[in-house]
Amino acid sequence: MLTKKQLDLLEFIQARVQRDGVPPSFDEMKEALDLRSKSGIHRLITALEERGFIRRLAHRARALEIVKMPEALIEKIAARAAFTPRVIAGDRPAAGPPRGAMPVQTTGAVEVPMMGRIAAGVPIAAISEVSHHVAVPQQMLGKGDHYALEVRGDSMIEAGINDGDIVVIREGVTAENGDIVVALVHDQEATLKRFRRQNGMIALEAANSAYETRLYRDDQVKVQGRLVGLIRTY
Repeated sequence: MLTKKQLDLLEFIQARVQRDGVPPSFDEMKEALDLRSKSGIHRLITALEERGFIRRLAHRARALEIVKMPEALIEKIAARAAFTPRVIAGDRPAAGPPRGAMPVQTTGAVEVPMMGRIAAGVPIAAISEVSHHVAVPQQMLGKGDHYALEVRGDSMIEAGINDGDIVVIREGVTAENGDIVVALVHDQEATLKRFRRQNGMIALEAANSAYETRLYRDDQVKVQGRLVGLIRTY
């Protein structure tokens, strides 16, 4: 039987391999599990290897391979994958096109589901629904599944995300400090914010000085995906 830290590490490695195609670095694992030193990660990896869940590969960087997953973790990942992001509404205005913007019609496009609206403001109750599909430039998308949300509110305007924009989100349950994520709070409210781990808590930061940073316990926030692109119409 695995400890909670061993399960957390195995889940984090699996999520990063699925997202990026390579395992995380030791520094990334240390930060994700909020450990003070990499020696703790070494001990956890050794324990997972001894129990046959991972294999270390010789002479390769980030040389970890998942061999098997415990049943409880498989069920947990499957349950999270079944989540479809939900609602939302907020308030306010727009700016000009960001640098690097490109017309969607001039690029190869892929249809992704539009899941409704997300608050870039104070989180409010969420309702899941696929309203329609939107065309997204192929180069915005990498591995994994994606969905789109319409932004309602102005709390992320300093990150170039305005009311009425469409954000493209790559599904996933992990995030790194500084990522802009869809966060489910208390299993019932969703919001678009910058993610940070801070003194053992999770901070959801707005990109607007009019909004305060909100702190939550780890068990109060579930990452539902991270921002990979933005679509704006004029």
